[in-house]
Order: sequence, then C-alpha cells, then structure tokens
Amino acid sequence: MKVLIAGISGALGRMVAERCIAHGHQVIGLDKRPWPDAPKAVEMHYADIRKRPAEDLFRTQHPDAAIHMATVTHFTTPFEERYRINLNGTRAIFDHCHEYGVKHAIFVGRHTVYGAAPDTPLYCTESEPPLAVSTFPELSDLVAADLFAGSALWRWPDLKTTVMRLVYTLGPTRRGTLAAFLAARRVPMILGFDPLYHFMHEQDAVTAVMAALENRPHGIFNVAGPQPVPLSLLCKVTGRPSVTLPEPLFASVSGKFGFPKLPPGAVNHVKYPVVVDGSAFTKATGFKHDFDEVRTMESFRWAQ
Repeated sequence: MKVLIAGISGALGRMVAERCIAHGHQVIGLDKRPWPDAPKAVEMHYADIRKRPAEDLFRTQHPDAAIHMATVTHFTTPFEERYRINLNGTRAIFDHCHEYGVKHAIFVGRHTVYGAAPDTPLYCTESEPPLAVSTFPELSDLVAADLFAGSALWRWPDLKTTVMRLVYTLGPTRRGTLAAFLAARRVPMILGFDPLYHFMHEQDAVTAVMAALENRPHGIFNVAGPQPVPLSLLCKVTGRPSVTLPEPLFASVSGKFGFPKLPPGAVNHVKYPVVVDGSAFTKATGFKHDFDEVRTMESFRWAQ
C-alpha cells in the first residue's frame, strides 16, 4: 500500500513511518520540518500542507491512504498561526484526498477535545460533544480540525475516514503534550484536586494507527491504552516533583519558578479528568495495548 504521512517529521510520525516500512508499505513523507536521518525507504517531500506543492504530491503520487498528523499542539506557536495550520491544513488534506482518489484518510486527533469540567462524564464515549472550546478556549483550533475531519464522514461517504481521538502519549522520546507538562522542574497541582490522567505508551499509539490503517474503520473513535492514574501517582512514578497550589496562584506562577508555561484555560485540565472509553476502536480493529500504565510511566522516567 502507498501511504502518505503528513507530519512525518514529528516523533510519532517517524515511528509510524518506520512501522509502515516494516509492514511492507511504501511511505511518502510530507512535512515542513527536516528529518535528516530518514530511512532510505521513505520518499521525503518538504512542503507546507496548505501550499500547492503538497497538492501536487497527491495529484502525482496517488497514495492509497493518507495519515494526517501535521497538527500543532504546543502553545509556543501564536494562536492565529496554530488555527491556520490546524484547521486550514486539515481542510487541505481532506480536500486533496477527495479530489485525487485517496481511498482512506486517517486523522490523528486528541482526546482533549472533550474538555475538562466538573460535569464531564468519567468515561467519554464518541457520542459526547467536544466541549473544549468552552472549557479550554486555547484548544479551539484542535476542536475545529477534529470537527472538520469528522465532517468528511458525511460529505464524502466513499472516502473511508477514520478520526482517532488519542489519549496522551508518553514514552522514551519524551515528546508530546503530557511529556512537556511533566518535563518542568515542578509539576503544578491545584489544592483539593487530583484528577485522573489518561495516557498510553507511544509505541502503543503507533500500533493503534497501524490498526486503523489496516482495518480501515469508518467513523470517529476514542483510542485508549491502560487505565488512567491520578496526577499525584503519575508524578510519583515518573519521578517528577509536584507542588500543590491554591487555584488563584496558578496563573501567576505559570512559566516561572520551574513551573511549565501554560495558558489560562489549562487550569481545568489540572483540576478535572478527561478520560475516554476506547472500546469502540478495540471492537472495530482488534487493537490491544502492550504497555500497562506502570511500564509506560517508567519508560518515560528512565529515558536518557
């Protein structure tokens, strides 16, 4: 199978590419960022997914499947630029898939689109609406990208579309949203709160993407690994020092005194859990995680 991976130069994208090669697929990489030591089997193309060279790649290569991982999740990029990349980039990828006959499109999204709030269900199913726009406004670009990807299910029913809402990934690469949160010298906790955090090993995340690629489920799916754990336990097992703060102090210490720099809306994600039910994806693909929560946390802790 000829597989185009947008966002291939990211940590997870590289691992997906290597797994695709191991499974005998032909891999075409698309990214603005370099991957100097990319495997020779990967045909790399450096371009913005929103620009004409990216469209030309779809037009000339005719991939069988496209995996869209080129979304920006870190908050160091200005919000306006994030919005343009995440929403317009997702629109471009799906438009090209429809226009040039791609058989299967996979959107790798985030479980945080459900939002964290006191009345959020403990285990969100795919029927729950994405409410992060109201609980964490800084995530509105990712919610918009997720909703646009989901619209392909009814706009182009002949295009097999898999929207994956992955829980946080954690592992030895120390890359990703949760890893960045834990990488600070001090991890903030809010006085009176110890929310559950849902995560999976980064290699299990790769296995999930491959399960979607090979089984081609059509729909929106939560993707989860082992059981969630409280933030206090997460800090303890990963060896990260946590500091409990009164909520009014949270914004004032963000980015200072060794605490991670977080936007104001992040306070809800330090207070309330975002936990998902991944049973529908398991039923559709047979996916099983290989790493339990302890091995996943230890792989992050002891990574060099």
